[in-house]
Amino acid sequence: MAPSFSITTAIISLILLTLTYTVSRLIYNVFLHPLRRYPGPLLSHASILPMQSQTLRGRFPFWIHSLHERYGPVVRYAPDELSFISSDAVKDIYGHGRSSFEKQKVFYGKDVYGDPTGLFRADAESHARQRKLVSHAFSEKALREQESIFAKYVALLVQKLQIRAAKNEAADMVKWYNFTTFDIMADLTFGEPLGLLDGSEYTPWVASVFAHVKLNALAGAIRRWSWLESVFTRFAPKSLREKRRVHMEHSSERVDRRLEKDLERPDIWSYVVRNQGKGEGDRLEKSEMYSNSALFMLAGTETTATELSGVTYHLLKNPAKMARLTKEIRTAFSSLDDINLVNITQLEYLNACIDEGLRIYPPVAIGLPRSVPEGGAKVGGMWLPGGTAVALSQYAAYHSERNFKDPESFVPERWMPEGKEEYGSDDSHVFVPFSFGPRNCLGRNLAYHEMRFVLASVLLNFDLELADNTVWTDQNVYNLWDKKPLMIKLTPVGK
Repeated sequence: MAPSFSITTAIISLILLTLTYTVSRLIYNVFLHPLRRYPGPLLSHASILPMQSQTLRGRFPFWIHSLHERYGPVVRYAPDELSFISSDAVKDIYGHGRSSFEKQKVFYGKDVYGDPTGLFRADAESHARQRKLVSHAFSEKALREQESIFAKYVALLVQKLQIRAAKNEAADMVKWYNFTTFDIMADLTFGEPLGLLDGSEYTPWVASVFAHVKLNALAGAIRRWSWLESVFTRFAPKSLREKRRVHMEHSSERVDRRLEKDLERPDIWSYVVRNQGKGEGDRLEKSEMYSNSALFMLAGTETTATELSGVTYHLLKNPAKMARLTKEIRTAFSSLDDINLVNITQLEYLNACIDEGLRIYPPVAIGLPRSVPEGGAKVGGMWLPGGTAVALSQYAAYHSERNFKDPESFVPERWMPEGKEEYGSDDSHVFVPFSFGPRNCLGRNLAYHEMRFVLASVLLNFDLELADNTVWTDQNVYNLWDKKPLMIKLTPVGK
């Protein structure tokens, strides 16, 4: 009986030790932790479980918004993590000269393509080297050279929508915007089209991108428990793991194919190859190329299509705004041939509508966390200990009355000179939908050009009407919005 008694004793001892450690940790987090004085729910001070629960349910940005409404501009939503919604925190967390605020590793995880990692997870030195090489492909000069690629796919989008309109069939604009942005970015990134607009269907790889994003969001929440992450990764549904594999292989295979071609065309890799080796260390390793190509495809497609879907919906819910925008577009242009990347920037109300869409429905609704460096630093005038995770929560910041008047209303005029009298108190410095500082979104100008070109072309050729009365924006968020179909009736202009 002695061995049995010993095993029983060992198990009981282990349970008691675990309980003792857990209780002591909870007490420390609530009463002794350096962040104990920052406001937030008691359970969130004690444990990461509330944050994980909200993330897994897809409600994290809305939960954070409710916490800021209750507790103010700084919220402790997990034992070691703070959310901010003030503009003074933007420069402190993301600004130039703050390279020591590295990305929070537990949130971003490991690069699936291995080391050295791509831009998204690179340290400050590696990021600067890679960004210098790829930035040529996103310059204004490059964008003007790429205009024919934009124009080709936008014309095809209009042609496909005309076929739907002739059949009196409602179109899911989420799909059509995605078809367009993926076709454009595939041509720019891999030098070959995906054929989504031609086939009018998602390919298996594009479908895998959405699953990959959701899987990463769920894994990020679980990653706080290191032992549980390996279990989750191993026992995740086979379909999700297969989609992740497809996603990885698609990017690497197409990069290899593109590099084997000696093409002089205005795509991303032509600029990168042209500048490889011009200076010491000026080159990208294969793992960096693979990782960056996957990043370009995601950042230049899903987020852009999300914004186009969101601004279209809000315009349709605000007919006077839609009427003003369509009048501006149809006064400026008679046909698609009139639109180019230069003259489209001059449409003031179009630019205002896009910015307001980014505010009320930010494609990245969460905060992008950084870690306070060892030794501590100030954020928003407050000294924080090293290792604290800090972020500007975009949805919460843009929907707060502290920053914007009428935050739940779609008001493009707030971004125009005419709106300064009524909306001059808006804190536009907190509005950073493409992030801020040395690691802001490299494709910001490309995204704006693409959004202007696509939206103007659709509204030049069609009158739009919502096909149902559902609240389309009632969606979950898994780092990006889990969008529902946006069904729209299209009537060709002049009919």
